[in-house]
Amino acid sequence: MRPQTKERMTLADAEIGAVAHLYRAEVYRSTIWRTRLDTTTNWAVVTLGVALSITFSSPDASPLPLILVGILIIFFLLLEARRYRYFNVFRARARWLERHFYAPLLYDGDLHMEENWQKVLATDYLQPEYHVNYMTSVGRRIRHNYLWILLIQSLAYAGKILVHPSPITSVQQGISRADVGPLPGELVIAIGVVYVISWGAIAMWSGWSDAARASVRRSNTYMG
Repeated sequence: MRPQTKERMTLADAEIGAVAHLYRAEVYRSTIWRTRLDTTTNWAVVTLGVALSITFSSPDASPLPLILVGILIIFFLLLEARRYRYFNVFRARARWLERHFYAPLLYDGDLHMEENWQKVLATDYLQPEYHVNYMTSVGRRIRHNYLWILLIQSLAYAGKILVHPSPITSVQQGISRADVGPLPGELVIAIGVVYVISWGAIAMWSGWSDAARASVRRSNTYMG
């Protein structure tokens, strides 16, 4: 049995330099993944813009492109949620270093190694894992970007039905305009309502989940 040595609670200058380079690397990786998030959002906006241009190009144009583009928007949302889980890992590590390394160093010159924040970071490197689940990631992307895209798509579709090729004069006329091939207008509208409510519910659930997570996030044992 080796005699138990006292744990060293300080960092040498070389070690502080290594941590500084580690922070730069995490910021760089989070920036790269943030750019990839913006890319998928741009794809969703562009495809919605194309659908709007086609649908409103003439009064007789079909509103079907606004329905079909919803499939692409969902695909981009799910792809972006997956990318967000990677981004969140690197963002959380950089934020952890800012909170426990740079902030104490700048505030009072003490790294507070006794709080064992470095062990939490080391464990995250030794056993890397996502810090949020997939549905939380989807909800955050809806709240931050896609809720507005989905609302614009839905409102544009409703507006097309209401005004083209001429303003509707009855509810039944509007429902009949929503027919898509063999699918009756009632079913198409019902699917649209469920579509909007579902994404809105996921966004609200994600907001409540993040609010509950906020108190845990302030602890010295939780990163992300």
